[in-house]
Amino acid sequence: MVSLREGLMLEGGGVVSLVGGGGKTTLMFKLARELSMAGEPVLTTTTTKIFEPSSDHIGGVILSDSVTNILDRAGKMLDRQLHLTAAVGKLSESGKLIGFQPDVIGELWNAGLFQWIIVEADGAAGKPLKAPAAHEPVIPACTQRLVAVVGLNGVGQPLTERLVFRHAHFARLTGLRLGSSVTASAIADVLVRNEGLFKGFCPEARRIAFFNQADVGENFSTGQRVARILSRRNNTGLTRVVIGQILFDPPVLEVYDLDP
Repeated sequence: MVSLREGLMLEGGGVVSLVGGGGKTTLMFKLARELSMAGEPVLTTTTTKIFEPSSDHIGGVILSDSVTNILDRAGKMLDRQLHLTAAVGKLSESGKLIGFQPDVIGELWNAGLFQWIIVEADGAAGKPLKAPAAHEPVIPACTQRLVAVVGLNGVGQPLTERLVFRHAHFARLTGLRLGSSVTASAIADVLVRNEGLFKGFCPEARRIAFFNQADVGENFSTGQRVARILSRRNNTGLTRVVIGQILFDPPVLEVYDLDP
């Protein structure tokens, strides 16, 4: 059985940023649980907005706009629980947590308190597919692993706002017509083009695509088809494609190593 750590090529420690379609929050907390259960201190956070996690996911939430305050409180809490979440504050109307500016993530990482910081650096309104707008994603410069999530439930479906966040951007990026079926080739395009899911990536960061929802119908074979398309392309910039199922175990079903 391949763990998320193995599938996402995580070793030692570092800052992991998640971008792309729906499933990022679930992936973040499942990965954090796996790492913290191995005895490694983990901070989950965001540069956008996320729903507040339940107590089933974490040991505690720290809300503060002060790095000093966050580190002081976290240092005391880590004695009891190795997985914490931090954010600036909470929106009263939605209950979502407000994320940090990217440079704050760098300060938290440089403090050396956490072995891992996992950042949700993009929003998709829960939809399986997306294309980034001009202001997205918001990737901290200290990111060492950048994971783009693709929801396979959107592949083969009509290109509409129901399943594709910023569907007009997606159409322009891939050349598809609005309302036409989202093809495997279009998914490959949105992963490798400069204005695609990895837009604004840190050159030093290892780029990995995670194809989620492989447990549904023909999605696993669809993920394999996209992976094969990417493997035939030169200079994709991706290190690996992971086909998986965040809601079930094992979360990683198959991996394809690429020539970045």
